[in-house]
Amino acid sequence: MSTAPAPAPVAGAAEAQPDAPKGTDRRRAPLVLRNRAFGAVWLGQVLTQAAVRMFQVGVSWWIVAYAVPEARGLASGLFMAVCTLPAVALAPVVAGAVARCAHRSVLRTAAAVAGVASAALAVWAYGGGLPLTTVYAAGLALATCQAFFDPCLTTSVPELVDDADIESATGFELSTQSLAGLVGALLGALTVDRAGVAGLAAGCAAAYLGAAVLVASARFRSVAGGDADGGSDGGAAPAARRPLRRILADLPSVRRILICFTAANLFTAAVFVVIPLYTRSVLFGGGATVALLEASLGTGALVGAFTGTRVPGRPTVAGAWCLTLMALALALPGLFAQRPVVAGCLAVAGWCAGAVSVRFVALFQRMVPTADKPGFFAVMQAVLGASLPVASLVFGSAGDFLSPQTLCLAQGIGLLPAACALALLGSRTPEAASAEPVGGER
Repeated sequence: MSTAPAPAPVAGAAEAQPDAPKGTDRRRAPLVLRNRAFGAVWLGQVLTQAAVRMFQVGVSWWIVAYAVPEARGLASGLFMAVCTLPAVALAPVVAGAVARCAHRSVLRTAAAVAGVASAALAVWAYGGGLPLTTVYAAGLALATCQAFFDPCLTTSVPELVDDADIESATGFELSTQSLAGLVGALLGALTVDRAGVAGLAAGCAAAYLGAAVLVASARFRSVAGGDADGGSDGGAAPAARRPLRRILADLPSVRRILICFTAANLFTAAVFVVIPLYTRSVLFGGGATVALLEASLGTGALVGAFTGTRVPGRPTVAGAWCLTLMALALALPGLFAQRPVVAGCLAVAGWCAGAVSVRFVALFQRMVPTADKPGFFAVMQAVLGASLPVASLVFGSAGDFLSPQTLCLAQGIGLLPAACALALLGSRTPEAASAEPVGGER
């Protein structure tokens, strides 16, 4: 999320898709058809993020329901913390790799390595005697690969679509996280209940390897400052690169917004630890109940990703209202423990998260200079992710002493200060409103 001069139109935008229909018919074609390379890479991201989400949901439920008889909250919280560390710890490495290397190579390699790691875990699990530490290590490996894949794809959007399609493509790209939450939620816990960790890892391996094939088949076009499709010097021109700290230092209002969302993530990210504990201790359900709750969250986020650009108002004001609504939705399960109520609240919370994400990231795509995008999106991922390991450990450990209903109330109450801070920023950052794309309210 950020504030900077809008990047210049990408060179070669008009001729990027020579085989696409022209004129009015082309504009009416779906985004993934008129930008087929983007469609292939986007589908690859759906597969990778669905796989990592399926693995995280499945292993979290396996820990709570099968593997750990005591201190389940701490064990599952530690697992989620391990899965969120790479995006934070490797931010400088990721930024350098995305800036120096051909983006297609980064995406393809990350997916392929994750596929090999998942396949190795599946073979080990089929052999029996799978240690808990091995599953933790596999989660760390998959999260590391995803830490390279996600910001690289975000940076590559201008290389895959025309300039006029950047905002729509951003919505598709962000909806991937929502699709992953939906598909991964439906399959993760159910797969563990029926096929164990071995079946879970085998499914992840198939998804990752399929994504690697899709990315390898896509053609990335050249952009100003380097060849994105190949060559040893693909990516942004080295001369244009700036230190990560300098990028945020030159974007003061963006820095404040990122701090607000980092604080909010301390409470929103805990939902992934709370759901398995709530299912087992309050709803007394199994993998199907976990799937229902996770799918509700993912469905809401998916709808929010596609409708976020239609939320009226300035980004900071709309974001503050969404955080307030999310606080209410996360707190209500602490008072009402019926499945339909909990599922509905998670769907609302997911919608808020999806709408906020697409609104701000679409804005930042246009405001951050092209040369700064590799570093910026790596910094954004690291800053927003810095609170995730803390949230997982704190709420996971607290889950061994406090009821899941209490954790739900803590989530809702904790979000309110972040919503207020974001609303106050709206009156101090008028440049965010003036830089907002005109088409954002369509």
